[in-house]
Amino acid sequence: MIKIYHNSRCSKSRQGVLVLENSGKKFQIIKYLENVPSGKELTSIINLLGITPIQLVRKTEKIWKEKFKDKKLTDIEIIKAMIENPKLIERPIVINDKKAVIGRPPENILSII
Repeated sequence: MIKIYHNSRCSKSRQGVLVLENSGKKFQIIKYLENVPSGKELTSIINLLGITPIQLVRKTEKIWKEKFKDKKLTDIEIIKAMIENPKLIERPIVINDKKAVIGRPPENILSII
């Protein structure tokens, strides 16, 4: 089943949900601010996306700028920062089987559904 890691306060995330609704396919919404992914889950998502942990971070978030911006962090420390501060996780993330994309722009989602 398709999964979308969703933040309802984010317009791009809401647009991502619309793309999935319009596709007619079944999907599961994961509200990742409420159900924070584990380190193992985040690592799996990062691997599916084919990116590094820092590429999943929303570097414009206030908390990133204040706490982490000028620090040299390991991949493990970056993942830990995202777990402790899930607002740092880029959104929306859509996973379909062994494929994943970040839905920015939302049209990216079409490539895996």
